Amino acid sequence: MQASPWHRRAVLGAMAALGAAPLRLLATPFTAQTDPFALGVASGDPSRDGFVLWTRLVGPGAHPLQARSIPVRYEVADDEGFRHIVRSGEIQAHPEAAHSIHLELTGLRPGRSYHYRFHALGATSPIGRTATVPGRADRLRLALTSCQHWELGWFGAYRDMLAGDPDLIVQVGDYIYETSYPDQPRVREFGAPEPRDLDGYRARYALYRTDPDLQEAHRRVPWLVTWDDHEVLNDYADLANREGLPPDIFAARRTAAYQAYFEHMPIRPSLWRSMATPRLYRGVDWGELVSLSMLDTRQFRSSPPCAAPSMARNARLDHCAERLRPDRTMLGQAQETWLAQRLTGERRPWTLLAQGVFFAPLALDGTGEAVYSDQWDGYAAGRDRLLEQLTRPNVHNPVILSGDIHSFWLNDLHGADTKQPVATEIVTSALAAQSPPAGRFGDVRANNPHVRFNDLSHSGYVRIEIEPTRLAAQFRAVDPKSAQTMPTILQDIERHAM
Repeated sequence: MQASPWHRRAVLGAMAALGAAPLRLLATPFTAQTDPFALGVASGDPSRDGFVLWTRLVGPGAHPLQARSIPVRYEVADDEGFRHIVRSGEIQAHPEAAHSIHLELTGLRPGRSYHYRFHALGATSPIGRTATVPGRADRLRLALTSCQHWELGWFGAYRDMLAGDPDLIVQVGDYIYETSYPDQPRVREFGAPEPRDLDGYRARYALYRTDPDLQEAHRRVPWLVTWDDHEVLNDYADLANREGLPPDIFAARRTAAYQAYFEHMPIRPSLWRSMATPRLYRGVDWGELVSLSMLDTRQFRSSPPCAAPSMARNARLDHCAERLRPDRTMLGQAQETWLAQRLTGERRPWTLLAQGVFFAPLALDGTGEAVYSDQWDGYAAGRDRLLEQLTRPNVHNPVILSGDIHSFWLNDLHGADTKQPVATEIVTSALAAQSPPAGRFGDVRANNPHVRFNDLSHSGYVRIEIEPTRLAAQFRAVDPKSAQTMPTILQDIERHAM
């Protein structure tokens, strides 16, 4: 068993980059005045023998604790009554990491459910439920979600999600939104300006984690997550940004946002320990049934095509030759190499890639030359390289899971020289955000014959069930403006293994 605290060197480096002043620490022992576990508990990154457990200690109003490192005891049991405890110990919650805990456990039994809880400052956390990945599996149920704006909708879709009893929740970005949209009707308020520093991003995540539906989804199901753009700034690409800030200036903001993200997500600290940059791309294999690769499509991408230096906006491009350059990449060389090696060793009947942005070509007019820059259309060569990897004879039934675009889509994916589809793309709508404006994508069906289904009017998520010979998916719409959860099934799809 290994218990890994937050990587201290990475945290201190991030704080130095921000010019952060040290916290004023209390010289006397600290005692909580309110529930220090008000942000709940979470688990994620499951494997056959373990997972990550998360919590964060907070003060009144979910504000940061002004305190030194605090000891936190943990217990993991194979029953909800904790009569049979299989792991226990103590870990320190450090102020440099906002008193968050990332407990990375190994050595557990595969395919088992576990319950866990934390104790600190005289209080006990809610009891969380999680599970290890089975060694052999004949089914995987997962929920695909993205894009949850605090002000623009309630998170009641998680109630419907939990009713489907998923094994895993896959969140492909825009977990938080950094900005308000004053022209949109709001159901609640951020109550704070747009975050630009570490304190601001920490406060935004803490606000999100007070939502009871989001909290319950984290408590009951392990998550696999990646980021998109709103975790930092809309449409950013590597260090290019919509404000045109010089890279060294924007890097400080991105560093703060990345640190706050890792502090609040149940991600394995061993994934970024000793890394020069944070690493989110990783794999979770579900028995011998599914290979699931989670990708990072923001941090390493080339600069936006046909844009001014340091500028990144999701612009409509028309006959932009730069987007077709062979050296352009969405994933960066290291991630492309990692994924190619992973696909080389593929052997499972289903190959899933989860990532943040729309993958398929999306022509906005009849010429096929008008596209949006922020999607994979702006990185066509990188898309072609990935599709070529998916044609390997050992890669079976590839499916790409995407988000970002606030609408539901089902797309056939074709390689450069293939008439038959190479893969399928399933795109989830926003869980709670505004729908695209009318006409944003032109005449979709006329200009994009590979689009098999799309819906631009509803929010929700996708429920997916995978068995050895079939994948079934439901596009489930839930009204985020209503506190009631009354799902509508927009489309049922089924794909049989080849």
